[in-house]
Amino acid sequence: MMLQDEQYVDSLYGADADLERVKAGIAANGMPDISVADGYGRLLTMLVTLSGAKSIVEIGALGGYSGICLARGLKEGGKLTSLELLPSYAELARVHMEAAGLGEKVEYMVGDAKQSLAQLQGAGRKFDFFFIDADKEGYPIYLEHAIALANPGAVIVGDNILLRGRTTNPAKAGPSVQAVRFFNETIASDERLQSTVLPGYDGLAIAIVK
Repeated sequence: MMLQDEQYVDSLYGADADLERVKAGIAANGMPDISVADGYGRLLTMLVTLSGAKSIVEIGALGGYSGICLARGLKEGGKLTSLELLPSYAELARVHMEAAGLGEKVEYMVGDAKQSLAQLQGAGRKFDFFFIDADKEGYPIYLEHAIALANPGAVIVGDNILLRGRTTNPAKAGPSVQAVRFFNETIASDERLQSTVLPGYDGLAIAIVK
């Protein structure tokens, strides 16, 4: 049986105990299996490392998979601020981050991410890196908040921007699809950003704030 490209790439890498623990915890708690793809998780760690980020905002913690990938790339003394709507998800993410030895690198803000982002702006906070992986209808709003909260040269990454084929299907026009299309078009054309979009897995948008 021929492997798909993503399966072949993933087969090159051994199992990661910390991330396998997250996957098992998500399944055991009946949570959706929607963590960032393994290959993009590795890319997140690399992007954070390459950018030299010391402050990260993650929108959507789920079970802590992306949080671990992001925190692994932080510079010494760096901090991940993770925004999560559901208290139970934030608590499971915290457990997994602590099990991975990264608990001291993360702070959680539980509640509506739009309100949390507004609080961060009101407090005058600035960040070096943003990872957006939450409700798709909120993507355009999250992008504007990220640009407002960004230090010059900050990196913004958005996951699932193909919506498993719905984004590119003209017959699909639901609120989430329209929001993600608008997000993608903004990423590609906004003069405040330098960007690219990767079509592998379920798509990943990467932008640098000028």
